[in-house]
Amino acid sequence: MKIIVVDDEISSLHVFLDQIIENKDIEYKFFKDDLNAIISYLKSNTIDGAFLDINMPNVNGVELAKKIIASSPFTKIVFVTGLNYKINDLPEEVKKHTQGIIYKPVKESELERYINIIVDVKPVLHVKTLGHFDCFINNHVVKFSSNKSKELFALLIAMNGKSLTMEHAITCLWPDKPLDKSKISYRDAVWRLRSTLKEIGFPCVEFSRALLTLNKENIECDYYDLLNGKDVFYNGEFMVSYEWSLDYENEIEYYLDNK
Repeated sequence: MKIIVVDDEISSLHVFLDQIIENKDIEYKFFKDDLNAIISYLKSNTIDGAFLDINMPNVNGVELAKKIIASSPFTKIVFVTGLNYKINDLPEEVKKHTQGIIYKPVKESELERYINIIVDVKPVLHVKTLGHFDCFINNHVVKFSSNKSKELFALLIAMNGKSLTMEHAITCLWPDKPLDKSKISYRDAVWRLRSTLKEIGFPCVEFSRALLTLNKENIECDYYDLLNGKDVFYNGEFMVSYEWSLDYENEIEYYLDNK
């Protein structure tokens, strides 16, 4: 597996990539904006991925992507830029080869996510429920944009793959709000949850009209391990921040008493 990184300022990316690629069996090479050196390398090397800055003094990243695609049509492109640039701004022939855009200052979690896309490694979401609720992806805590969007996802996890209706979500998360206002709050939480899952590259929820369904594939969860009979420490606490979790605590106790 080979990738290239083209950026006239590569020091920060070099540190991140050294850490991320260390155990992934990837050969990578850095280039500044020397087009001749890049083209020469491409003539004798087939690359699987390219991280390209867009605005560089001697070469434009988008034009470089066209040359890469022409010589290596299966190469996956990721742009790294400080510009307000969107995928829809790209020419059509570049857009279909582009996995995404990373905005500077570069976050290690973003860089690792796209490395995993290039090497076709599916991310695993680690979910902690016994005690307080938290999620981790690629060893980073998932940062939800609101407490209610996090709680909505916690409820989906607790439902263990069963579909969640808007009515049930409202009953659990906004029991004392008027219905019209709770529907607005629900839609906001859904929108924020969808945005968070898209940001971390883990689209595990099917969003239908007034219905949410969790896809449990590649989710590792201590609650699911417990229900599957694995040796998991449980001190009687389950998602302790949420009032609705008491019903699940009772179900867990019943399960443990009767297994």
